Amino acid sequence: MKYDNGTPSYVNPYLSGALLGLVLFLAFWLTGGGLGASGGIDRIQLAVISKLAPGLVDHNAYFAHTAGGSKNPLANPLVPMLAGVLVGGLLSGLAFRRVKPEVRKGPRISTPVRLALALVGGIIVGWGARMARGCTSGQGLSGGAVLAAGSWAFLLAFFAGGYLTAWFVRKAWN
Repeated sequence: MKYDNGTPSYVNPYLSGALLGLVLFLAFWLTGGGLGASGGIDRIQLAVISKLAPGLVDHNAYFAHTAGGSKNPLANPLVPMLAGVLVGGLLSGLAFRRVKPEVRKGPRISTPVRLALALVGGIIVGWGARMARGCTSGQGLSGGAVLAAGSWAFLLAFFAGGYLTAWFVRKAWN
C-alpha cells in the first residue's frame, strides 16, 4: 500500500491496536506477565555485569535478587520478548520498505543537534524507567490492561508531561 506521493503507508492504526492487544493477551497467558522493555534490558545489563564483576552482583541486594549466585538473569520471558521486538520491528520495516539510514528532524535544526537531543532524551527516559521500576510499555500497556490505578495515573501524567514539553521543543520540528 502506498500514499499518493509514492511513499509506503503505515498499517491501519485500528488493526495495529487490535494486534497489540492480542500480543499483550498472549504475553499474559503464556508468561503470567505483561509486556515491557526495560525489564529485558535490565536483565541483559545484569548478565554482562555478572560476567565482568560477579562479586559486585553478589554483594548488591538489588542485583543479587535477579542475578546473584547461580541465578541466570537471562532466564526471564522479558529477554526473548525484547529480542522479538527488535526482530519484529526489523521485519516490519523490511516488509514495508522503511529500513534506511536517516535522521528525522525539522527544517530548523541540524543533524548533530537532533542526535544530541535524542541522546539526552534517551538518557532521561532510561533513567526515569529505572527510577520508576518500569517503562512506559510496562506501565501503560500491561498495568493499564489490568486496570492498575497507578498505571492509569502514570499514563495521564505521561501524556500531560509530553504535551507540555512539546511546546518547548516545537521549534525543532517546525
